[in-house]
Amino acid sequence: MQTVSKIGNWMSKWFTLLVILWAAVNYFLPQASLWIAPNTSYLLGIILFGMGLTLSKDDFARILKRPVPVILGTVAHYVIMPLIAFLLCQIFHLTGATAVGVILVGSCPSGTSSSVMAYLAKGDVALDVSIEALSTLLAPIMLPLMLQFYAGRYVAIPTTQLFLSTLKIVVIPIVLGVVVHTLFSKQAAKVNLVLPLISQLAILAIVGAVFAANHDDLFTAQTALVIPVVMLHNLSGYVLGYLFGHLIRLHQPQRKAITFEVGMQDSSLGATLAMKYFVPAAAIPSTIFSIWHNVSGSVLSSWWRQHTTESVQESIHATASNNVANN
Repeated sequence: MQTVSKIGNWMSKWFTLLVILWAAVNYFLPQASLWIAPNTSYLLGIILFGMGLTLSKDDFARILKRPVPVILGTVAHYVIMPLIAFLLCQIFHLTGATAVGVILVGSCPSGTSSSVMAYLAKGDVALDVSIEALSTLLAPIMLPLMLQFYAGRYVAIPTTQLFLSTLKIVVIPIVLGVVVHTLFSKQAAKVNLVLPLISQLAILAIVGAVFAANHDDLFTAQTALVIPVVMLHNLSGYVLGYLFGHLIRLHQPQRKAITFEVGMQDSSLGATLAMKYFVPAAAIPSTIFSIWHNVSGSVLSSWWRQHTTESVQESIHATASNNVANN
């Protein structure tokens, strides 16, 4: 078990690089993962079941004890990210599957790696996890609603099917995970040691499947615009998320949590639904988002962590200087 845990920690350290390398492999050798494409929903179910295993009754009690920042953070996520996605489609004149893919990833719940980034940035991890759980549980309602509102002009949106699929793919695995955690907490604690590795392997498999399915369409004039759009989408989410936290007068650790919860998306869900209900090209924005937000999140969390450490050291130094002066 310790060996598996060490492998998981190693993969966490190099995960972004592994995603890029695996995506490149599947671009040139699509047969490596093409067979996975019809089964991505099962992989996502495994990821979200693992998320449920990490949740306890205390996480949900925390939402009831501190509902205001959790609710406001979730509202901010579902208001800011779909709207930015739509505006970017208008600015860059995106249409068809590409536009749907951008709006789809913008309508997804918070990304599962946001809590890791909040932890590294010395943010409020409890708030981050609470928003992540609530936004994910609301996904069956919010995702089809946002997609219909913003992307209905581009293609027909199978709203009912999206609701049922999101319920089955997202909510049921999480609920099962919570139930298992509640009934078998000791065993779940042991399993949780290998969950990072399992989740990372599942995400790699989904990324590989999307690149394999789209290897002929990745570098067209239309999809070439996806990279700057995805980058702007993610970075705008960070900026507006932070400003929103400032607007509602949250403390700095809470602002950090809101920033990551708004700006990071569950891109694996976006890619899975795109492959299932739209053409494979609609999954490209989610896949690029998956790579990019791990890069940007790592950079931002590292900067915040260093900045926070420096601020604490300066505060300690200033306090010590005042004490010396007073003596």
